[in-house]
Amino acid sequence: MSAAEETAVAPAAIKTNAGAATQGAGAQARLALRFALREMRAGLSGFLIFLACIALGAAAIGGVNSVAQSITTGIASEGRVLLGGDLRFELNHRETTPQEQAFLDSLGAVSHAANMRSMARRADGADQALVELKAVDAAWPMVGAVVTEPQAPIADLLAERDGAFGAVAPDLLLQRLSLSVGDRLNVGAATFEIRARLVTEPDAVSDGFGFAPRLLTSLDALRASQLLQPGSLVEHVYKIDVAGEPGEAALRTATAEAREKFPEAGWSIRSRSNAAPALAANIERFSQFLTLVGLTALVVGGVGVGNAVRAHLDSKRGVIATLKCLGASGGLAFAVYLIQILLIAAIGIAIGLVLAALTPPVAGWALQNVLPVAGGGGFFPGALATAALFAFLTTLLFALPPLGRARDVPATALFREQGFEARGWPRAPYLIAAGALALLLAGLAIALSVDRFVAAVFIGGVAFAFVVLRLLAVAVQALAKRAPKVRSEALRLAVGNIHRPGALTPSVVLALGLGLTLLAALALIDGNLRRQISGSLPQQAPNFFFVDIQNAIVDDFATLVESQAPNGDLQRVPMLRGRIMALNGVEVAKLTIPAEGGWVLRGDRGITYAATPPQNAVITGGEWWPADHAGEPLVSFTAEEAGEIGLKVGDTITVNVLGRNITARIANLREVKWESLSINFVMVFSPNTFAGAPHG
Repeated sequence: MSAAEETAVAPAAIKTNAGAATQGAGAQARLALRFALREMRAGLSGFLIFLACIALGAAAIGGVNSVAQSITTGIASEGRVLLGGDLRFELNHRETTPQEQAFLDSLGAVSHAANMRSMARRADGADQALVELKAVDAAWPMVGAVVTEPQAPIADLLAERDGAFGAVAPDLLLQRLSLSVGDRLNVGAATFEIRARLVTEPDAVSDGFGFAPRLLTSLDALRASQLLQPGSLVEHVYKIDVAGEPGEAALRTATAEAREKFPEAGWSIRSRSNAAPALAANIERFSQFLTLVGLTALVVGGVGVGNAVRAHLDSKRGVIATLKCLGASGGLAFAVYLIQILLIAAIGIAIGLVLAALTPPVAGWALQNVLPVAGGGGFFPGALATAALFAFLTTLLFALPPLGRARDVPATALFREQGFEARGWPRAPYLIAAGALALLLAGLAIALSVDRFVAAVFIGGVAFAFVVLRLLAVAVQALAKRAPKVRSEALRLAVGNIHRPGALTPSVVLALGLGLTLLAALALIDGNLRRQISGSLPQQAPNFFFVDIQNAIVDDFATLVESQAPNGDLQRVPMLRGRIMALNGVEVAKLTIPAEGGWVLRGDRGITYAATPPQNAVITGGEWWPADHAGEPLVSFTAEEAGEIGLKVGDTITVNVLGRNITARIANLREVKWESLSINFVMVFSPNTFAGAPHG
């Protein structure tokens, strides 16, 4: 450049600086946007990895949450069919009293069903199998349709003819017992004839998880089987088709009235808006897990975003230098390329959101034979907004450091250095901003999770992996720097590129390390679960479980087992079913219980009593009661679950058993190893608590 040219450039630069001083923030932003759009005319060829990382991360998070909301919405919209009515009342061990039945009848049409487990035997005695026996009345199903092959009115299929009650069974039971339609089997003291194959049971999901194939029959048949004895483990379910078209407020009023009029009924009440709580909870947990996995993948992709931004800024060294030489401030250069990054990120996020929006209908089609309500698609802006927010924050988090270095590098240094990495860390404001974004990202992931403890552990693990992998990258570079000289020029250049200034070693180690960590973690979780189920559990688990053996025949049963397996170890434990109604006098419905301990308070729990501590338990707090204890009812509670729901020694719990509320004081806490598959209970009561109560 000649002296005349230098003289011509300098005044222009000074004039630009003077003009910049008078420009407002809005004018400077418009100028930055104009420069950013002009530079993007060359296309996005250098940002394909950037776009892929952002698009896939946003698609994963948005798609998972959209599918979860689609299924949840499907459960809510079809809740009446899934529940079998508007309201569902469940009682354990007993049927309704005349007063309770009159109240249910006043609400609307009532359908009564009974669920229990029993053994079904071939008529010739050649084989037997455990079944989930469901006995229904003539009003079932009030909502929805049962599908059988051949199709016929359910009342005709279950009617008694030729000395046998009718029954309907799915293919699984027919295959296990090698039966066909028209064959007979025995359950208890009754004989059943398979009249049809069960294809679809409309309200099956509201009955919860089943351990065996369904056997559908009538209430008259169940009573004839003589399985209904005092203390039998049977669930009586009453489904109400409320008259008219009641809204949710009316259903809540009916529920509150039922609890107020019959405080000791001990029934579990659900409405159509909560038809399948177990399924909904599992969907929420599954979506949380996949969301965290998607977030991790997005963070891994963020490393690629950071590399793409740095490579892009390296390629623009001359442009940035020219802008600064012409008087542009560092802030203008920062704004130009920040706008570029955000615009490109917006394109990637948009692609990801389109893919996420298309996921629910595809997933609904794929899951239609797996879930009772697989979801029929739908548009869920909340799920897509969450994905967009995570992707946007991730982009900013990994783009700020290289942008900060570009802003603060002098124009003269840009002409001499090969890249920004030689400048080291950016100034404190950029590091603080990046740290704040990281905390915000982690906080949102935890706040939006169903189980925040699991999410916090997951985020902590990712942060720990970042630190470890960063230290590993430093160690790799240090080793490469101290490596002995080799004759091979290619190998010498390769080793040198590992530790040279501006090397991508930290980014490569971080990206590969996080990706491999995620894959290894998923593989280890899957492998450990499979090994626990197929490896150690069968070795330590009992060979057989027998339930619902009545007091009148339990001694005869013990004699039979001893004669058939003289070297066997028979553990006999009395069992009832009860529902926790209150903690320290406060109704469970009014308490806020953490998710990890909530399962104890949902539904009914198996309970027992004992004079001495169980062999497989360790007392961790309090003392066991004397064998002849005759005072107030006492209970031993599992220590882990007590801690999760906030109970301690001396607190009280109220349990409803057989329609009676019993309040007991916690005498001790004990540690239980559930994975042993031995007979364990959350609650073990003192023997005087259930003196004379019928049970199995």
